[in-house]
Amino acid sequence: KLISFTFSNKISVFLFYFILFFSLSQHFQKAKSEGRKEKKKKKMEAKWEKQAKLYEAYNELHGLAQEFHTPFDAPAVLVVGHQTDGKSALVEALMGFQFNHVGGGTKTRRPITLHMKYDPHQDAPLCRLVSDADPNIAEEKTLKEIQAYIEAENVRLESEPFQFSSKEIIIAVEYKYCPNLTIIDTPGLIAPAPGRKNRDLQGQARAVESLVRTKMQHKEFIILCLEDCSDWSNATTRRVVMQIDPELSRTVIVSTKLDTKIPQFARTSDVEVFLSPPACTLDGFILGDSPFFTSVPSGRVGSGPDSVYRSNDEFKQAISLREMEDITLLEEKLGRSLSKQEKSRIGVSKLRLFLEELLQKRYMDSVPLIIPLLEKEYRSTTRKMNEINQELSTLDEVKLKEKGRAFHDLFLTKLSLLLKGTVVAPPDKFGETLQDERANGGAFVGLDGAQFPQKLIPNAGMRLYGGAQYHRAMAEFRFVVGGIKCPPITREEIVNACGVEDIHDGTNYSRTACVIAVARARDAFEPFLCQLGCRLLHILKRLLPISVYLLKKDGEYLSGHEVFLRRVASAYNNFAESTERACREKCMEDLVSTTRYVTWSLHNKNRAGLRQFLDSFGGTEQSTVGLSVSSDANDKQESKPKADVKLSHLASGIDSTSSVQTTETRLADLLDSTLWNRRLAPSSERIVYALVQQIFHGIREYFLASAELKFNCFLLMPVVDKLPALLREDLESAFEDDMDNVFDVSNLRHALGQRKRDIEIELKRIKRLREKFRSIHEQLCSHLFDTKANSNSHQVVPTEK
Repeated sequence: KLISFTFSNKISVFLFYFILFFSLSQHFQKAKSEGRKEKKKKKMEAKWEKQAKLYEAYNELHGLAQEFHTPFDAPAVLVVGHQTDGKSALVEALMGFQFNHVGGGTKTRRPITLHMKYDPHQDAPLCRLVSDADPNIAEEKTLKEIQAYIEAENVRLESEPFQFSSKEIIIAVEYKYCPNLTIIDTPGLIAPAPGRKNRDLQGQARAVESLVRTKMQHKEFIILCLEDCSDWSNATTRRVVMQIDPELSRTVIVSTKLDTKIPQFARTSDVEVFLSPPACTLDGFILGDSPFFTSVPSGRVGSGPDSVYRSNDEFKQAISLREMEDITLLEEKLGRSLSKQEKSRIGVSKLRLFLEELLQKRYMDSVPLIIPLLEKEYRSTTRKMNEINQELSTLDEVKLKEKGRAFHDLFLTKLSLLLKGTVVAPPDKFGETLQDERANGGAFVGLDGAQFPQKLIPNAGMRLYGGAQYHRAMAEFRFVVGGIKCPPITREEIVNACGVEDIHDGTNYSRTACVIAVARARDAFEPFLCQLGCRLLHILKRLLPISVYLLKKDGEYLSGHEVFLRRVASAYNNFAESTERACREKCMEDLVSTTRYVTWSLHNKNRAGLRQFLDSFGGTEQSTVGLSVSSDANDKQESKPKADVKLSHLASGIDSTSSVQTTETRLADLLDSTLWNRRLAPSSERIVYALVQQIFHGIREYFLASAELKFNCFLLMPVVDKLPALLREDLESAFEDDMDNVFDVSNLRHALGQRKRDIEIELKRIKRLREKFRSIHEQLCSHLFDTKANSNSHQVVPTEK
């Protein structure tokens, strides 16, 4: 009994210690496992906090770039596609919840920027809408409120003339299912039908394409190009994207609505080509090496009767099921299992993972590059702050007068430089071709409404400004006016111009020719005088913005003194207009005097020329009497035989009685056919027409020379020798009246104070961002150093024997 009792006690003790050891072992294993889990959890939380800090810094950087137009951009994904390609639906699927206005037609009229940040503690999406008025304010909104805001903005823009806006709607989202991405959803591209009746839609298409192209210009953006087609040779959206990114080097191509395309393929080879298109088909080296394929199930989340999903969790589950069904259907079509590489391109989850990794790599790579940009922007903003402080310290009467006089001299220097010729101002920005000049300053148009061909004008295709443009305008004026011919004259006009003298009823064909010539000349040349004045005034007024550009370029512009600058601009424009008007009036006096009284030595150069003209005319025609006899068949019985003598005989030196008698007879016949006879003979008509041509030609030559000389003397030269004194006089008189009206000191001080406050805010934000990126950069460098150290410590070091 004692032995058995002792033995049983030993067994009990053994069992006791065994159970105790086992329990302690299980406890230690559990503690060790929980310790590993806790360590892993802390590591994940540290990694998440580090990534959250990085994404927060980039989101703030993106907002700063949008608000203050700074020269750097944070990496982001820009979604580009045509209407009904499923852009907004794909963005919602990537986010894991629905928020947008989705459907047919244009549902996005403003770009929507989504700063998505993964937060494991947020079971429901936490959304903040950034205020349009003050980007520093981000108000928390529900998904329904955000959707209502987007719909209201679409309705508002739809009623405006320009139905789209480039100003972004910025939404910050934190959610446990959110990827760490910044996505910009753009308005859908429009492909309107041709024809006049679709002109409005064509205008909208151009506006949307211009907006999207501007967004794609940012080199930091990854372009998500959506294509809704089953044949890769149809480049619908790629046509627009490749205008900005020809090699598709920063473009990810996504084929949407895969679930609707799979049933369309009848052959396995079609599916193979669709899943793996040849490299030549896509015309570039796209990100990811091949397209992605996605399907987003239709149906909205909500509690209404039209809602398909009761929660966002159901929506995410439907996306996952759709992804698995797409893979199954593709494998059935192909008759084989998809490879791992092929599966990595199918589904929203695969696209989201790819974009997140790609954007994270861009973030990491851009950190060292952004720090110098922030340093540069900080220095630039500091310099602006110093300039504002300097301006605030100089807002007294004496210093303002000195600044005004100095600006006056600098402005005149730039003006003179432009007239003499310079290449400092870029021609592509400030130059005008002849076509532009005609459209903006008026064209030289004759009585027939035609313009002189541009190809005949020197330097017509060059973009000119200043003195070179003035010279080209004068050259065109000479070409156009110098080529004007006298308009045709009818017999009725000649007879009407004969009229009746105040003392006899005879005719005077020389007076008739003068009446017709001066009337035609004035009608022909007066419009060109106004056209030349408008053209040259346009060229002179263009000197003002170019001078302002040169002043800004050299740091000599009085920024902030808008009232003073407007006064200088107004004084210059008034001077140019009044000078042009006075010059045109002088030219008009010359034209009136030239068309009021005909001076044969002026209008026909000299009397010898006129006499030679009449002699040559008479040498080729019969005498006036002979022509008048054959001119009217009804009056043959009244006509008398007359000698057939040429007009050139008037100048012959034949000294004989017959010659004198012939001359007297010819003179009497000439008077009979011109002075007393109103029957317009062909010879008389030709003489009148020839005289009109000669007088018109004389008026044209005199008008051309006089107009060019007077515009040079009384329009161009006053800009050089009279404008400085007049501007200085206007400036000094304004200084004497009231300085506040010239510089608007009170408003200027208030505006400078507001600018100072804005720059102080910008400076603080840049400084804070600079410190954030420095800290992130140090962490990345230390992590890289630790990684290298660990890899080196695991290497086997050989030992000597």
